[in-house]
Amino acid sequence: MSNGSLFVRLTEEMPEAIDETAEQISKEVDKVSNDVINWLDYVKSHIPGVITYILMIIVALIIFFIGKKLIKLLIKLIKKSFARTNLDEGVSRFLASVINIILHIILIIIIAGFLGLETTSLAALVGSAGLAIGLSLQGSLANFAGGVLILILKPFVLGDYIIAEGSEGTVTHIDIFYTRILTIDNRLVVIPNGKLSNAVITNVTNEPVRRVDLNIGIQYEEDIDKVKEVLNKIALADDMVLRDRGVDIYVDSFGASAVMIGFRVWTNQENYWQVKWNMQEKIKKEFDSCGISIPFDQLDVNIHNND
Repeated sequence: MSNGSLFVRLTEEMPEAIDETAEQISKEVDKVSNDVINWLDYVKSHIPGVITYILMIIVALIIFFIGKKLIKLLIKLIKKSFARTNLDEGVSRFLASVINIILHIILIIIIAGFLGLETTSLAALVGSAGLAIGLSLQGSLANFAGGVLILILKPFVLGDYIIAEGSEGTVTHIDIFYTRILTIDNRLVVIPNGKLSNAVITNVTNEPVRRVDLNIGIQYEEDIDKVKEVLNKIALADDMVLRDRGVDIYVDSFGASAVMIGFRVWTNQENYWQVKWNMQEKIKKEFDSCGISIPFDQLDVNIHNND
């Protein structure tokens, strides 16, 4: 093909290609224009709603920060009221934390309702979660409730000597969940507060003075008046015995092989064990020196020779 015929063919086909390209470009431009116009129409139609929602979010944030300030102030007032009532520091801190969490949950529910969210389902969700947690931590919650009762009602305090749940010793620590006592032989006993709050507790050191009770057996042949005189002398000779409380010496009971003499003296609670040990030792020594017999179980073995 000659160059002339090629040129002629190109000049004939070029306008058609240009027209097709121009038409295609025009369609693309129209499509983009329509998309832009549709987007602008959408934005224009939704601008009032977007602005309203943004304003609601701003107001919700303002409510949140104001609510946090109010909660902080309320917690501060609650802590001051706890301090005025001499509530235990551990209990006051824990209760303040619980109240703080509850108030924040209420604040969040209020804000959710303000934003148009369904608060009923949210409250049901919170309640279900709380129930599930409560069931899974049932034992711990019972111990916690017992710890709160112990710290509020104060059946005993740190340093008291108590008898409870088959153990006895000095209270060394009172936690929210457990109470620790130290026995006389230096063993640590940890008792769950749930059991302890429902148990019978004997607080040995609650009062400043204690009574030392002893029962001494004497033979039926002994002179009771003489025995009383010896016991009274022993009681008056001990400086740790409180004389203003008096000394009780009496016939307590009649046993199978002994007359049981009751002997009671009073002392300060910190001297209880020392006085008890002193009394028992002195009674034995004085009875021996005065010829007073203390009966004891005996077994007589008789051997018979049949031869």
